[in-house]
Amino acid sequence: MKSDSITITEPQTTQQFEAYYLLRYQVLRQPWNQPPGSEKDNDEASSDHAMACDQNNTVLGVCRLQMNSATEAQLRYMGVKTDTQGLGIGKKLITYMEQKALQKGAEKMILQARENAVDFYTKCGYTIVEKSYLMWGQIQHYLMEKALR
Repeated sequence: MKSDSITITEPQTTQQFEAYYLLRYQVLRQPWNQPPGSEKDNDEASSDHAMACDQNNTVLGVCRLQMNSATEAQLRYMGVKTDTQGLGIGKKLITYMEQKALQKGAEKMILQARENAVDFYTKCGYTIVEKSYLMWGQIQHYLMEKALR
């Protein structure tokens, strides 16, 4: 699969949102035996959502953008299907959300990276601010940031 056959869209329909949340659950929650529903929080309605789809409209990657302030955006719930990682899907999603954040007036983007994703985010221009928290007693996270302006 070539990355140029991947399109980034924002879910609009109930069916698209179901597929979006299902992938979020399968990649970010299910492997750690977290219950369905744990892939959502109270900021869903006020956030922007993006998903990467192939030519068959299969969801391969997802992420969410939330504005923490007038100038700070946060990338959250970034996940790419395990068998399609390394194909540039995550990079396309980040680029899309960085542009969206700039349009909203953000000057920087922050995120909480799982330890196994730090190298990926570093390659995308993010730097570690601090070691932050341990999720479910198993997954070390790092606060990372990138200046957008």
